[in-house]
Amino acid sequence: MTNDANTYQETVKSLDKKEEKKAVIRIRDVRKSFGDNHVLNGFNLELLEGENLVVMGKSGSGKSVMIKCLVGLMLPDSGYIEVMGKEIASLDHETLDELRSDIGFLFQGSALYDSMTVRENLEFPLRRHKEKLGKISDTTPLVLEALENVGLADAIDLMPAELSGGMKRRVALARTLILKPKIILYDEPTSGLDPITAKEIIELMRTIQKKYGTSSLIITHDVDCARVISERMVLLVDGINYAEGTYSELSASTDPKVEAFFKK
Repeated sequence: MTNDANTYQETVKSLDKKEEKKAVIRIRDVRKSFGDNHVLNGFNLELLEGENLVVMGKSGSGKSVMIKCLVGLMLPDSGYIEVMGKEIASLDHETLDELRSDIGFLFQGSALYDSMTVRENLEFPLRRHKEKLGKISDTTPLVLEALENVGLADAIDLMPAELSGGMKRRVALARTLILKPKIILYDEPTSGLDPITAKEIIELMRTIQKKYGTSSLIITHDVDCARVISERMVLLVDGINYAEGTYSELSASTDPKVEAFFKK
């Protein structure tokens, strides 16, 4: 068999493998305006099963609006959003709440409850979604497992005020993991962290993705984070997915709007 034939077969196998992956999130032609401010102008996005997808955009470009529409906190003016085979706009409150239990969210500022211990912060989503507990009455093993995944089992009885910024981000990630979500939405996961801690959080995100096979949508301004974590990137410009590809493909682009994302 010739080298060309071998190459062709490898390409076909690669494409077939990609096609086998299901889309866990589909966003089609979503539009959202606030008065004369047209934030999303026909935005499209597809997150595949087990994929790390990075979305980058300038402040005010519509990233947060897109996330809110995605989880049903805000309705788009038009368009279609599907999460794990369910159209968000058609769901009643109970079904939407059940779906959200399969979606983990790491907030930009960690969003821990200051008046609760680390243990209580992790128990909070368990209390909200009791159906995931089944007959389990003692939540301690679940809390410890989640904390061990982020290397902070010893912090279980500490208060958030006793934690560093990086530790708070780890606890927030543990809280995200405790319901074993199928999708994780990361909102600026390295924002406000020093370079060393940011690198630790990125490596932790990679470890979690490999261990649990989660599908991850990562909103970030951090080019280094995008370079390390992304399998695919979408650049949000003027309310649309202006460019899409791997980090290598996009960072090599000569399009001025794309180049602007990679200039330091």
